[in-house]
Amino acid sequence: MSTHGFELVREQEIAELNSRARLYRHTATGAELLSVTNDDENKVFGVTFRTPPSDSTGVAHILEHITLCGSRKYPLKTPFVELIKGSLKTFLNAFTYPDKTCYPVASQNVQDFYNLVDVYLDAVFYPRIARHHFEQEAWHYELEDAEQPLSYKGVVFNEMKGAYSSPDSMLYKYIRQSLFPDTTYGVDSGGDPERIPDLTYEQLKGFHDTLYHPSNARIFFYGDDDPERRLAIIAEYLRDFQAIAPASDVPLQQPFAAPTHVERSYATSADQGDTGKAMLTVNWMLGEETDHETLLGLGVLDYILMGNAAAPLRRALIESGLGENVAGGGLSDSLRQLTFSAGLKNIDPQHAAAVEALVIDTLRSLAAGAIEPAAVEAAMNTVEFSLRENNTGSFPRGLSLMLGALGGWLYGHDPIDRMAFESPLAALKARVAAEGPGYFGSLIQRTLIENNHRTTVLLKADPALAERQASAERTRLDEVRSNLSELQVQELIKRTAELKELQELPDPPEVRATIPSLSLPDLDKKIRTVPTEQTTRGGVPTLYHELFTNGIVYLDLGLNLHTLPQHLLPYVPLFGRSLTEMGTQAEDFVKLAQRIGRTTGGLRTQRFISSTRRGPESAAWLFLRGKAVPSQVPELLSIMGEVLTTVQLDNRERFRQMALEEKARLESSLVPSGHSYADLRLRARFDEANWASEQLGGISYLFFLRNLVQQIESDWDAVAATLEQLRATIVDRANMICNVTSDSGSWAQISPALDGALGALPAQASPQVAWQRSSSSANEGLVIP
Repeated sequence: MSTHGFELVREQEIAELNSRARLYRHTATGAELLSVTNDDENKVFGVTFRTPPSDSTGVAHILEHITLCGSRKYPLKTPFVELIKGSLKTFLNAFTYPDKTCYPVASQNVQDFYNLVDVYLDAVFYPRIARHHFEQEAWHYELEDAEQPLSYKGVVFNEMKGAYSSPDSMLYKYIRQSLFPDTTYGVDSGGDPERIPDLTYEQLKGFHDTLYHPSNARIFFYGDDDPERRLAIIAEYLRDFQAIAPASDVPLQQPFAAPTHVERSYATSADQGDTGKAMLTVNWMLGEETDHETLLGLGVLDYILMGNAAAPLRRALIESGLGENVAGGGLSDSLRQLTFSAGLKNIDPQHAAAVEALVIDTLRSLAAGAIEPAAVEAAMNTVEFSLRENNTGSFPRGLSLMLGALGGWLYGHDPIDRMAFESPLAALKARVAAEGPGYFGSLIQRTLIENNHRTTVLLKADPALAERQASAERTRLDEVRSNLSELQVQELIKRTAELKELQELPDPPEVRATIPSLSLPDLDKKIRTVPTEQTTRGGVPTLYHELFTNGIVYLDLGLNLHTLPQHLLPYVPLFGRSLTEMGTQAEDFVKLAQRIGRTTGGLRTQRFISSTRRGPESAAWLFLRGKAVPSQVPELLSIMGEVLTTVQLDNRERFRQMALEEKARLESSLVPSGHSYADLRLRARFDEANWASEQLGGISYLFFLRNLVQQIESDWDAVAATLEQLRATIVDRANMICNVTSDSGSWAQISPALDGALGALPAQASPQVAWQRSSSSANEGLVIP
């Protein structure tokens, strides 16, 4: 039976997601549509095209940008800027992956949702793609005066120059290239700045004509909107297309006969202080995995190996002292063939062989039987809890589901199979119950130890690389300039001026009016509020929110940072990590991590700092956040009490490792996120909340960490005493707040335990402290590579 030109391929009720999934195929074009219906009001739409590039000119990335520069029905220069002004969207973006380009949107308002869908569909199927769009987003020669040197300009060109200045970005690029030298994954879909100027306007147009076609589309809907209307909307857009056979297959990389070694460089500066530092990862291609039980098993194995600070491979790397932070990221399932990668940042290049041997020897030891049963139990519980909770935070659930489904759908496999987890989870639990840790040991042996498709990538700092790259670009541009006639120079100057005029010219009002926006009748007049009951438990002010949580209790304990003298503020991030990563009087941090994983849904710390309406003083809290099923809430409260009152803050080596990790994390983010650091540094001048945030996560925090690492070596007793002072001050139920979210039945069940646990915490009524911000208004400059 055909509906709006679609034939139903199959449908399935997915009880674990409370959803019904229907897979359709459009008979005229072959477009595939996955329609998921449920009661989630946060509706999601996405259209995805398989877009494997054949070179590193960035054609897929550039086309993603140009697609959002106006279309047939909405011929604005920036339709999405105008769209956002009249939208209640909960998500609006586009992604370019190594083999696909996704255009997802989400909204809770049904009219807004259909507005977003219409603009996106028109954008991808009928973009304008004018030549000046290509010049603006890809690249162009820029010349404003005949006496000036020629230069390259372009949004993606500049964006990728930024990406190529980030050592982390370069590391992951080289890992992928080393594992997939013969497929599309061996080129850069984002674009190599050296290759972007090789792309022509005609090549870009051809890429769109071939790949942005319904025959190459995977269309996704999710939520509580009308499933019939979904089909009608898409059918209207597909009616003018006929089926083609787009050349968009993603080929498989053939396995290596033997492991290989790759050495590359990243740009640094002589005055940066890290010219001798390097990164090393050991990487495997695991192949294409379509068995869902094995996929789930690999996910659990990844958590066992790398999932927390106590995970054995992660721990071995950090405790080796060979580097400052973990590199690699473990298991990746974003490509057709899975990969696994592990290593270290900020190593001495002379220790490269030692890091490589450490990774392989640790895996061999674990495969031979060194995986602890408690680690397996903790990983299985953590993964199952996450699957059943299905909590994606501010990221729409439907979008997370779409990206997961694409992992098989893009390569010709059934997307619905990727959504249902009950059957593979039951099979995996039965297998682990029968084989114990040996199941994961054999998985390590088969997928990693015996797998010759392995590369070792060493990325070394090169202070002269940036200069060589700039010189090569200057030489290329000078050669072009030397071959231009005087007439061509004048034409280039004219074209530069025309392009700037086009960019600065506003859209006419009648063009802006084409963008759909919401009107008052489209809006829900009822203000939505979170139900809140204020009470006191164990002497602690407590906020209770009665909501449906699928049988999970969310419990937060807030510690008031305003009890701390301001010189203690920079210690707060590391103190927060210490609560769950240093161990207690009863358990070392490995046993503690395993206990948390076995009995709860997780425990973490999170800072909250905000301006307030009452005056210049900020609200500043460190929250200890946990979740568990009601029967395990007493255990969760017990763990919370133990980490707050008995955390072992005198473990010098463990604290030094955490400080080095924090320092390495901030240093590696300076280049790709430099604008964020500058923004926070500026805002710190204006109010206490931003000042405190800068102390805990900005340039000031980085300077603090660099000094702290030295002090840990030279005067550990003073550091340990400071940490004890911080704990004694901040762990004070007289200055705490408790926040609980659950259903009413769970609340009645856990209330007595909450009274006892909170009442047992220390109460010294520490006075709140006024922080004295610097009043200096002197100009300053921050210099980074």
